[in-house]
Amino acid sequence: MERNTQMIKVLKSKKFLKKILLLAVIIYITYLFISQQRILDSYRLAERHYTEQAEAKSIHRDSLATTRANIDSIEYIEQMAREKLDMFLPNERVYVNVTR
Repeated sequence: MERNTQMIKVLKSKKFLKKILLLAVIIYITYLFISQQRILDSYRLAERHYTEQAEAKSIHRDSLATTRANIDSIEYIEQMAREKLDMFLPNERVYVNVTR
């Protein structure tokens, strides 16, 4: 009889250990899933950032290509002379805004 009770205790303790082990595995898998989701979220954020940078660089490249195409035109040369060098055509009236 005593041996039977010892066997029952051993079997119950084995079942208890199996349940604890199963619970530990489930908790560990849940932890891995959550940590991987955080990593994936950071990767998505980085991807969005790099995509925005690539779009901005593409827009800048297009504006440079337009400038390059217009660089030999008379209108572009006049515009740059007015903006950068403060040059004006002869007999042209220049109005200065003094309220600035």
